Amino acid sequence: MRLTIAVTIGEPAGIGPDLCVRLAEKRWPARLVLVGDIELLRERARRLGAGVQFIPYSLGGAGGSVALEVAHFPLAAPAVPGKLDPANAKAVIATLDAALTGCTSGEFSAMVTAPVQKSVLNYAGFTFTGHTEFLAERTGADRVVMMLVGGPRERILRVALATTHLPLASVPAAINQADLEDILRVVAGDLTSKFAIEKPRIAVCGLNPHAGEGGFLGREEMDIIAPAIKAVRAAGLDVRGPLPADTAFVPRVLEQVDCVVAMYHDQGLPVLKHASFGQGVNVTLGLPILRTSVDHGTALDLAEDAAKARQADPGSLFAAVELAIDLAWRALKR
Repeated sequence: MRLTIAVTIGEPAGIGPDLCVRLAEKRWPARLVLVGDIELLRERARRLGAGVQFIPYSLGGAGGSVALEVAHFPLAAPAVPGKLDPANAKAVIATLDAALTGCTSGEFSAMVTAPVQKSVLNYAGFTFTGHTEFLAERTGADRVVMMLVGGPRERILRVALATTHLPLASVPAAINQADLEDILRVVAGDLTSKFAIEKPRIAVCGLNPHAGEGGFLGREEMDIIAPAIKAVRAAGLDVRGPLPADTAFVPRVLEQVDCVVAMYHDQGLPVLKHASFGQGVNVTLGLPILRTSVDHGTALDLAEDAAKARQADPGSLFAAVELAIDLAWRALKR
């Protein structure tokens, strides 16, 4: 049996289409289907000097040729590298919906997403705070969690987020005991079901410096985070904390855990990106489908310059595809 993985090409003006062209550089142990405008991909391949052929995808096709298959979703306006155009936002959303529909129907085993530009989608009238939230709404998932995975195989770092794309000033009010308990259950459950970690060990960061310093630097640790940890530990989960973030990420602690839960986006992700930028993968936990993504943005400045686009590192996209394939095989074996 051969897996079929959908890869959405992301923001048309960004680096996503260029990186998707680069997928032809490797032979993959799965059938890859790019979801996006086939003419845009052909244009980017010519600009990169890549001798890549693109053919239309068909559900009954066999795949396996030297060409990349494309589920074609035409753009409303020509895409200019580096220049955002809200006219193409509808096509971007359509690619996400198509990949998701294929995953829920069983047509695709997983979906991998190249980066989108949230601002231009919102300018076009779509309420879009990120792939994670979009997929949660579309699937009706009760609780989803954003987790980044990176680092060398001998010391893989996993960082999950209690909150995602929020202004920093809104973070404290967004953290409550019930939600945090749900998040910890989802992280532990998916580490077991999707990553085959039988008894996951989870470290939880505090919100404040020094994890609140006994209440002198904030009470969230005492009033919310510690009670949530106590509750899930009583249910049998191996969860420790709350730890100061500058302690949670030291090697001695990381060697003893399988995942760190950070309270907000920029508490956890800078550490992971320092350890594995260019190879990190974003995984959405709590979904009824498998979804991975790159750990970077649309890089409009790289896309605008053809020479820079040729030098752009496809490592994170390659890693996202590799992890999607690995997780899909694990799912088949369960």
